[in-house]
Amino acid sequence: MFSQSFLQMNTIFISILIESLPFVLLGVIISGVIQMFITEEMIAKVIPKNRFLAVLSATVIGALFPACECGIVPITRRLMAKGVPLHAAIGFMLTGPIINPIVLFSTYIAFGNSWRMVLYRGGLSFVVALIIGFILSYQFKDSQLRQEAHIHTHDHGHGIFAKIKGTIQHSIDEFFSVGKFLILGAFIAAAMQTFLKTSTLTAIGHGEYSSSIVMMGLAYILSLCSEADAFIAASFQSTFSLNSLVAFLVFGAMFDIKNTLMMLSAFKAKFVFYLFIYVSIFVFLGSIVIGFL
Repeated sequence: MFSQSFLQMNTIFISILIESLPFVLLGVIISGVIQMFITEEMIAKVIPKNRFLAVLSATVIGALFPACECGIVPITRRLMAKGVPLHAAIGFMLTGPIINPIVLFSTYIAFGNSWRMVLYRGGLSFVVALIIGFILSYQFKDSQLRQEAHIHTHDHGHGIFAKIKGTIQHSIDEFFSVGKFLILGAFIAAAMQTFLKTSTLTAIGHGEYSSSIVMMGLAYILSLCSEADAFIAASFQSTFSLNSLVAFLVFGAMFDIKNTLMMLSAFKAKFVFYLFIYVSIFVFLGSIVIGFL
């Protein structure tokens, strides 16, 4: 009996990895290209002085960075060190791991070519990032970085071959950085589907409010890469409601265990706490609204 369950878990685990790995690979390669060929100064120049336009433009620019939620933190820190205001940088950080072609396409494929899930995920993350950016622009007047003076970056040189080498190195580093979290997340998801009673999950998953809270908590614990989390979310379709799956996809890409630790190393703890509270509240409320659509 146990061996049969283990075999089933192994099958689910491998299927999740096979589906998600191509998107992770593509994501880290493009992230490496952006890391080496697009400078922070280029982005800083296009951020408007007006706070509302700054948040809006930075949120849109975030869509051009197919980095995971952990990879976007050091980029955000460098942007702020070069003059991008906090509220704009956070809008960028929140949307970067979600509203980009790689993540949206993986979401489309994972949910059986469903544009509805793509629109819900992209739309909710965009609205949440805008609202939080506007709130932060009034709440915090100064930078919340832990260290203002020096941001360390690796110098790969300025020649084209040096940049290509740096791109490959960055892609490899990011792949191994996020790969272990993907494997762990796939294993936990497979174990949950195999050993947890379906009746228990269904009871939780059909609660009007509890389902979103549970899935947000699960997203935080699993700490999945945003380029692959849609495949794991899709595996819960028969158990959890659509709006709770959207909450899982949006919240997990904005906050999880691994990027919380990275944020705490870059930003002051009080700021990270407020950001966590804001993301939790607005993602939850947004998922409830989606439930009525």
